Amino acid sequence: MASQQFVAAQTDWNLIRAFVAVVEYGSLTNAALQLGLSQATLSRQIAELEQVTGSALFERVARGLKLTVAGDHLVAPARHMMVAARALSMASASQDKGLSGTVRITASEIASAYVLPPILVKLAELHPEIQIELVASNQLSNLLEREADIAIRLLRPTQSALITRHIGDWPLGMYAHSSYLNSASFKNQKQTLTLSEDADVTTMAEYRWIGYDQSDQLLAGFRAAGIMIQPSFFAFRCDNHLVNWQALRAGLGIGIGLQWLARQYPDLHRVVPEQTLPSLPVWLTSHRELKSNQRIRTVFDFLAQELSAIE
Repeated sequence: MASQQFVAAQTDWNLIRAFVAVVEYGSLTNAALQLGLSQATLSRQIAELEQVTGSALFERVARGLKLTVAGDHLVAPARHMMVAARALSMASASQDKGLSGTVRITASEIASAYVLPPILVKLAELHPEIQIELVASNQLSNLLEREADIAIRLLRPTQSALITRHIGDWPLGMYAHSSYLNSASFKNQKQTLTLSEDADVTTMAEYRWIGYDQSDQLLAGFRAAGIMIQPSFFAFRCDNHLVNWQALRAGLGIGIGLQWLARQYPDLHRVVPEQTLPSLPVWLTSHRELKSNQRIRTVFDFLAQELSAIE
């Protein structure tokens, strides 16, 4: 009965999207972050949906929210309705022949903050009729579900329904600010800072390193080079790449950054230059069905041209 009432009475797709997001991400906080909404707004949407269905859909537990029996019965029809809505949106977008309108781009935090703004200025001057929505996130948005029109990714997508173009490779390096290199805590180290399979990890750890908190990306990179370290190796840990970059610029320690970006800051100096780090491959991605959308194709081609010029 509840699901029938849900299908018959529900007309606001935002409520369905809110419900599915909370189911998938397990809490209002995580779902609101993924949808770009405030937690209060998402909570109101769930409350409105519960009023429509006449049933409580979630109950609070220690680690977030748990579906009630009524809520569990609505998951399948809600997801079916979301798939239908996305298919309708995709079909509509593929028929759009004009330039006027919005293009939604997703890119990493660093690319969104330091790469795209000057590029988007040029785009705005050439095509003022195009509006841009930018999702700055290191999470991989699902283009197949139309969470974004275009993605700038640092790994190659594998879905066959996507258009992908390899833009280039961005080399990485290890850097430190001059204030840290000139500090007593750095100069007091008598050992030469080296990175190799026979490096003394204990000595290396006496320097201040900037790394990630929950992500194991850097741990895996060090271990791939034969350097076995634990999270405590990094004296400062944060998963937000922008925060880590500012910590590096403030002189908090040694961190890993893009070479082309580091060259813009004279006070940043490369350390252990003999250590070769893997480059980050840059891929520009869009949905295959959007080839007929002139607006998205225009932005896609412009981004490809501009991003290819970065070395």
